[in-house]
Amino acid sequence: MMKPPTAALSRRDVLKAFGAGLASFGLAALARGQDAARVPAREVKPGTRQMPVPSGPFQVPALGYSFDALEPAIDARTMEIHYTKHHAAYVAKANIAVQDYPQLHGMAPEDILRDMRAVPGAIYMQIRNHLGGHVNHTIFWDVLTPGGAKSPVGALGRQIEKDFGGYDQFVRQFSDAARSRFGSGWAWLVEYNRKLSVISTANQDSPYMEGYTPILGLDVWEHAYYLKYQNRRGDYISAVMPLFNWDRANARFEAAIKKR
Repeated sequence: MMKPPTAALSRRDVLKAFGAGLASFGLAALARGQDAARVPAREVKPGTRQMPVPSGPFQVPALGYSFDALEPAIDARTMEIHYTKHHAAYVAKANIAVQDYPQLHGMAPEDILRDMRAVPGAIYMQIRNHLGGHVNHTIFWDVLTPGGAKSPVGALGRQIEKDFGGYDQFVRQFSDAARSRFGSGWAWLVEYNRKLSVISTANQDSPYMEGYTPILGLDVWEHAYYLKYQNRRGDYISAVMPLFNWDRANARFEAAIKKR
């Protein structure tokens, strides 16, 4: 995979980027479609956030919780910008990319990413970047759903014990992957052939593209943490990892192994 170039961002630079958000795309480019992860649905409580759903194959899923629900680890303003602008922009651009390719409209986003060889060359990079960004963020919001177990449970808990030697060993590997990701990207707990491993991906590359099934992920792009943590990525990682909803992660793992 390509390594992203580094960039020295000031607070002003980031705020400008946040403000630009969807200037050229707008929420009207968001779309109908299926969520990226086929796992048991979360309950969406009355009054929680969902983006508008114009025509098109992809949509920003309902967040299912308020922007301040993850305070103090993730501040409400960062959540709002991240969800309504960054994620929404990925969806808008993915929908624009597939407008002239109806063969992709009926496919689940993760299935498209699993078989990138079938993606027309003219839109390959748009799908890689923007559909990848949509799927990655959908998983991220899901595994951060407030509540649920705060340590591994069920089949996933047993597999973590088997493959990592315990939860503490997993935390060390995952944290190291997140801290050491050069530039922008993600850290992931992934499943392949019923076994677990930790990987990281650059930019918005998806584990699906490499044959893995993502179980949980952590966004380490600066837009995920800069307003609160500036360049202190390690502090952000330490604050967010305890928020993972392991009931949701276990549901994703059980769904993955049923397909093997």
